[in-house]
Amino acid sequence: MAVAQGLPGWERNVRVFLCLFGVVLSVYALHVELSRERDPDYRAMCDLGESVSCSKVFTSRWGRGFGLVQFLLPKDSLLNQPNSVLGILFYTLQMALGLSLSKKAALVLVISSWVSIAGSIYLASILAFVLGDFCMVCVSTYMVNFALLYTNLKRRGAIEAMKKKTG
Repeated sequence: MAVAQGLPGWERNVRVFLCLFGVVLSVYALHVELSRERDPDYRAMCDLGESVSCSKVFTSRWGRGFGLVQFLLPKDSLLNQPNSVLGILFYTLQMALGLSLSKKAALVLVISSWVSIAGSIYLASILAFVLGDFCMVCVSTYMVNFALLYTNLKRRGAIEAMKKKTG
């Protein structure tokens, strides 16, 4: 695969790690949310205190559809999914598109990463200023999203450079 030689050597391994870690965090978040819905007394491993509680965050109104979908659609709408489901889809998309060397795929990776950064900043603001909580799982996903953005920007630059060399 001569074309892939222009990509940063670390990019593939970092992408796999970040995407898998993001999926694991998202699946755990979904597990906590569903467990808490079934049993209000459920205590997640990430619930360390009154102001350090991921289950409080995941079951808040902002834990589904970023707290925005419910203003447009019914609360029980199929489109009002837990944020963790959106995370699973996002990290899966990042992994799948990372297999392609096309400029379009690289652009979609970067654009979707910027959208995830906007979502991360929005949710971090809600976390800090509205809920007054600290969620280790949430903050970890924000860090994964920033690292994926960096990875995707490097990848896009390398693919554009490769395409210029090959004509």
